[in-house]
Amino acid sequence: MMEASEQGELRFNVLGSLEGWSGSSRLRLGGAVQERVLATLLLEPGRMVPVSRLVESVWDDTPPPTAAHQVRKAVAHLRRRVPDGNDVIITDGPGYRASVDDTQLDLIEFGTHLGTAGRAVSEGRTTDAVTALRRAVALWRGPVLSGIGGSVIEAAATALEERRLTAAEQLLELRLGLGEAAELVVDLRDLIVQHPLRETLRGHLMLALYRSGRQAEALEEYQRVRALLADELGIDPGPQLTRLHEGILREAPELAAPEPPMPAPRAPAAPQSAALPAASASGSWTTAPCTLPYDLSDFTGRQKELSALLDCIKDKNDSAERHTPIVAIDGMGGSGKTSLAVRAARQMSDLFPDGQLHMDLRGFTPGERSVTPASALDSLLRALGIPGDRIPDDVEGRAALWRSTLADRRVLLLLDNAVDAAQVLPLLPPAPGSLVLVTSRARLLDLDGAEWISIGPMSHEDSALLLKEMLGEARVAAEPKAAAELVALCGRLPLALRIVAARLRNRPRWTVQYLADRLRDETRRLEELSAGERSVAATLRLSYQAMAEEYRTSFRVLGLHPGTDIDVHSTAALLEMDTHDAEDVLERLLDVHLLQQPDMGLYRFHDLVRNFARSQRGPATEQDDSAAVERLLGYYLTATEEACQVLFPGRKRSSTGIAVHAGELPPLQHPAQAAQWFDREHSSLLAAVVLADGHGLDRHTVCLTRNIVFQLNALGRFEDFRYLSQVAVSAARRVQDLALLGASLSSLGIACWKLGHFDEGIEVAGEGRDIAVRLGDKHTEAHSESTIGLLLTVLGQHADALPHLERAMTLERELDIPRAQAETLTILSTLYEQWGRYEEAASAARRALEIHGEVDYRNNQVMALTDLAFAHVGLGEYEDARACLERARGLCDESSPPGDFALVLALSAEVAQCLEGGSEVSGLTEHALELARTSGSPTRQAKVENLIGRFHRRRHEYDRAMALHAHAHELASAIRYRAEDARALYGMGCAAEALGDTASAAEHKAAAITLFDFMGSTPHGFG
Repeated sequence: MMEASEQGELRFNVLGSLEGWSGSSRLRLGGAVQERVLATLLLEPGRMVPVSRLVESVWDDTPPPTAAHQVRKAVAHLRRRVPDGNDVIITDGPGYRASVDDTQLDLIEFGTHLGTAGRAVSEGRTTDAVTALRRAVALWRGPVLSGIGGSVIEAAATALEERRLTAAEQLLELRLGLGEAAELVVDLRDLIVQHPLRETLRGHLMLALYRSGRQAEALEEYQRVRALLADELGIDPGPQLTRLHEGILREAPELAAPEPPMPAPRAPAAPQSAALPAASASGSWTTAPCTLPYDLSDFTGRQKELSALLDCIKDKNDSAERHTPIVAIDGMGGSGKTSLAVRAARQMSDLFPDGQLHMDLRGFTPGERSVTPASALDSLLRALGIPGDRIPDDVEGRAALWRSTLADRRVLLLLDNAVDAAQVLPLLPPAPGSLVLVTSRARLLDLDGAEWISIGPMSHEDSALLLKEMLGEARVAAEPKAAAELVALCGRLPLALRIVAARLRNRPRWTVQYLADRLRDETRRLEELSAGERSVAATLRLSYQAMAEEYRTSFRVLGLHPGTDIDVHSTAALLEMDTHDAEDVLERLLDVHLLQQPDMGLYRFHDLVRNFARSQRGPATEQDDSAAVERLLGYYLTATEEACQVLFPGRKRSSTGIAVHAGELPPLQHPAQAAQWFDREHSSLLAAVVLADGHGLDRHTVCLTRNIVFQLNALGRFEDFRYLSQVAVSAARRVQDLALLGASLSSLGIACWKLGHFDEGIEVAGEGRDIAVRLGDKHTEAHSESTIGLLLTVLGQHADALPHLERAMTLERELDIPRAQAETLTILSTLYEQWGRYEEAASAARRALEIHGEVDYRNNQVMALTDLAFAHVGLGEYEDARACLERARGLCDESSPPGDFALVLALSAEVAQCLEGGSEVSGLTEHALELARTSGSPTRQAKVENLIGRFHRRRHEYDRAMALHAHAHELASAIRYRAEDARALYGMGCAAEALGDTASAAEHKAAAITLFDFMGSTPHGFG
């Protein structure tokens, strides 16, 4: 052990190979286990790291039985090796914590420099920001923790490498802004060699070359990256790089280098610094996700409000509150609440090292419903990297997952545009160390404990400063009175000021007085301009009127789009033009700030701008607007039809009576493309059905719903499935089209089955069947009969269900629709298995498999294999069951319906237990339970929990078995799922008997036998 006299200043370095120093002496830290334990603690300084995570970091997925003990030994070893080791590595609850400050760990010092740079940039101290970023980048000695290995550490290293590269890009951008050019070329070329597809770096290099008098080389660099992107990714350079290329071609004056400032002393480089190392892909939750909008580069004024907000955040962060602190901003629309909140959030980001998240709650979006807590939680969980199939369907489940994911984390959450407290409360993180920023147009009085800051119009001084920042000091100084008048006419609202400044920049021949005169001429609007929200509308109207007629029309029509985000394909349909012209329109509206761009290829209205666009409609535009809505719905109908044909092979095309959209569709040729498009357009598609319904376009409503619910069913979004189906049924009744009504009722019956509304399902499917019989529509009759048979099977009415399934089979064979026939066969197999007729169950499942071999629909094939495995288990043929389940697992992946995947895993565990004792398959059961709980289907969850309850009974884990069977009973009895209710009760009886509760055991078993007798079956194999 190191003697006290030998100790010097303690220092750890992870931005390169792992190093520990005591003064000038390098510490000998030990072997691989000690290094990985220490590295993991240092990657999360000041935070408790559980022993289980340290085990994962050292051994990945294959820890030895003594792993936890070895971790504790490694900690003890490190404490002996590190001076004052007990004060550096602290035992904290179920884990350990590294107690170091920024003088002792380069990673903390790196973050400190980045925070200093961020504050310097926001305060206009560019030279200081450059100095801080130089120091940050100089800390890197090579790849993070090179040579340590392990997936946990490698993932964290990848995330840190992304932070390093972002810092390097910002440093180069700031140096360009300070007038440097030629001296940056070598560093930029080195970075581009390591990151050839990084367009930001290419843009910096092009600009540096151009400012160095090397225009030809700058243009050559653009051609080089254009060819590379085309070869590697099949895409063109983004609009920012394209605009830079165009500016270089025409020698745009705005690309000229600024006058360099007086030289400042360079920050000393950290010892042993090296060239920036190569980086790899982006990171995960360990990267501290940031989804905050970009901070405005020309944010000006609001210093009083910003200081109050920052002080409030600091006070809340330093307080000992036991709940999550809330700081809220209220003010009128267009007053800059979001910009202020984003500026504060970015300046305070270093206080919340685990992430900074933004969620637009759309509380005041005209004509649209605000974001529900369930939808908001879905988006936030996805932002944390939680896969969609792991997110529960109900808001309570999502909220629980959100809270557990953020436990012991320090996160800043910006909830923008909230409508009421009920929208905010389910989204609050559980940890006191986190902080929530809320913006709203009204003060949310029910948001207990919130600290409120109200903002109104900007001061005259701040408004003048903002106008000067956007227009340039010379232009404002030339017309000071007109500039002051313009500020007053805009009501000192930031949104209005930004729009008029954009108009003046885009019209260099206009004087400030000319635009002020135009505003003054809007006499009917001047009171509104000074009175509140309508002031923004008046300013927008000026921007609107200045556009050519074609753009004004396009702007108005785009306001008809029902979704949040708009792409070129839906725009082309609305405007009746090709996608290239549609993109030109979108970019033009983006240029004058009538649209925003949240992501590449997507455009979005601000709430107030959308309101203005919709206010331009009237009786004179009604006919054109109706035609545009029909075109948009026709596009969505055609696109969803094509996507469904790719995702659901063998699906029958139905005549809609609606013309096929003749315009360009997005890429939908491959399943991954179709699934991605469905996911991106999810909210727009749901809103499109509501739009069709509201416009009385009943046929569009029904046909579009038919396509959308296929994907909703596959994704387990059953509540949306049921809601849209109900809308479609109402529309079909109005249009008095019995064929559409029959199909819609049949579809609604499936949604009812998924959600456990069996009586409603039988009623609507029966009505659909009766209509189909009247019309001679054998396809709908077959589907309805199959659905009725399924619902009666779940209710345990086997004898009643069988004739319906046999009738469906007869029709499906007659119509030659093999996909439907195979689906009915799987239902028939389930019926026979529940009835105890295992040979017949196996026969039906084999016939379904034969058909699936021809149709190639993976999800149905998985269920046929599972049904056959259930039949083999009933016959005691466990080896055959295992073979079926191995095939089924091979077909499953993260995109599989979670409830189906859960059933495969649960039955696999039971079969393995019967063959081998099941000592190695507990992981399957936990995975199965996790999937079942997120499936959104109570029928699947009850079945899975009964299977795993039986698994635990066979292992003599009776308390666990009782809990699972009891919950399955709760689920099944609530929806009258008799087969699983009977199995749950029988399992509870067996568990109670083993636990010595004979009275309860007898009661539970008697109730189970009553249900089994009703169904005409026995508890065979479930004891």
